[in-house]
Amino acid sequence: MPIWLQNQMKRAYYEKNRYQIKLLNQCWYFYRKKHCS
Repeated sequence: MPIWLQNQMKRAYYEKNRYQIKLLNQCWYFYRKKHCS
């Protein structure tokens, strides 16, 4: 997982921002799918 994404995740979890967490999870999913296929 890229460092910028880790930092965003940490901040989202710290702020308990469910919308942000959901968004970042989707980003990570698509990112992984694109780079690992």
